[in-house]
Amino acid sequence: MDSAASQKSIIALDGWLQTPAGVYVRAWEQGCLDELTADIFGYNAVQIGLPQIDALAANRMANKWQAATRTSSLDQLALSAAGKQIAVALDFAELPFASQSLDLVVLPHVLEFAAEPHQVLREVERVLIPEGQVIICGFNPASLWGLRQGMGRIARSPYLPVAGEFISMPRMKDWLKLLNLGVTRSHFGCYAPPCRTSKWLDRFAFMEQSGQRWWPYLGAVYMVHAIKRVKGMTIIGPAWKKSATAPKAVPATNRE
Repeated sequence: MDSAASQKSIIALDGWLQTPAGVYVRAWEQGCLDELTADIFGYNAVQIGLPQIDALAANRMANKWQAATRTSSLDQLALSAAGKQIAVALDFAELPFASQSLDLVVLPHVLEFAAEPHQVLREVERVLIPEGQVIICGFNPASLWGLRQGMGRIARSPYLPVAGEFISMPRMKDWLKLLNLGVTRSHFGCYAPPCRTSKWLDRFAFMEQSGQRWWPYLGAVYMVHAIKRVKGMTIIGPAWKKSATAPKAVPATNRE
């Protein structure tokens, strides 16, 4: 998929997210992201793409940015999900950040619509500090929605936006492993059948709990949380020298 096709797919996703199914997906992803990012600490965090979701809303880092592509629509560049201005317009394959400068990067539905998903991941690995973290959201091809999308392509009536490639969870983990990004947690959600109306999606709300219990890997959407591992890295501290005349430490007593 070339860059022009990638941009068309992202624009199509923007429109799809306003549909009942898109609202359903956004609600689940927002809740999951709030839970995952609340306890991630550091100084610099970036959300790349999908400004309809405020992926960093629950995070408490001092510096948080939302980024979109340079070719995004003016409306997308103007406001994000929380009413904040998009801080950076960039090319996903060439991130304008220094190496080892970010503590957290969130990629909501970026890789499956990117022209070069491997290059995007390599850039993310480059800008993350050692032990930096990345969270990736994607559509699960091994789900009812994935099956519906495959049938829809044959009938020329797709349920999800036409994309270059939906990436399965095992494949995503392999990509991350090659870049020394170790997966710590993964989540699946949105187990309702591929309905087009809010009425029917609400009727199948009970399937969220049932899916988590009985078929946890068949959710329509997944989320992967990984940490950048640097082999051979050791924590260097001050070189303490023992003194022959230094007194031994003794426990201090409480004073009244």
